Amino acid sequence: MLVKIVPSLAVLIVATISSLGYGGIVVLMAIESACIPLPSEIIMPFSGYLASTGRFDLVLVATAGAIGCNVGSTVAYAVGHYGGRPFIDRWGGTIMMGRRELDWAHRFFARYGGITVFVGRLLPVIRTFIALPAGIAGMPQAKFQIYTFVGSWLWSYGLAYVGYKLGEQWNSNPVFQAAMRRSDVAIGAAIVLGIGWYIWWHVKHRLRPGD
Repeated sequence: MLVKIVPSLAVLIVATISSLGYGGIVVLMAIESACIPLPSEIIMPFSGYLASTGRFDLVLVATAGAIGCNVGSTVAYAVGHYGGRPFIDRWGGTIMMGRRELDWAHRFFARYGGITVFVGRLLPVIRTFIALPAGIAGMPQAKFQIYTFVGSWLWSYGLAYVGYKLGEQWNSNPVFQAAMRRSDVAIGAAIVLGIGWYIWWHVKHRLRPGD
């Protein structure tokens, strides 16, 4: 199923960013951080590639990604804070969140406390769901927002930088161009690597029946 879904998401992501610019990055990253697994591993590298062409600024790309994360995470935090664990257990499946993923994030938060929000933003899968246990635990909003922004900015910048460097190579390295002249390697490599990693991770950690 993921093999069919993720390429379609890639097309949607590329079209949204191409049409809406920085606003598209904010919207897409907000969706991802609202516990809907829209892969930032595709969103940010493609945005970084556009920065290498001069359309975007790399720092602003990372900042747009972090702002989107804060927006989406605030929604997820509110769901956890006001709905509590029973609400999550009942409705988590509607946002493609398995019980195992929620338990993982919850244990991670319970063990390490507020700093988990910062660390979790740098970890695949956990970063998508970490706002929920923070909301359930009633973490102070100011600290939550700061940790979310800083961690998300670093994550966004790192992924965007990969796309940026690929774009630079494509635009400036004749050998690189000659080797891959029939495809847009800057976009293609970023998207293919993101899709491949995303599928690998979720297949490896796919939910067992009942999760």
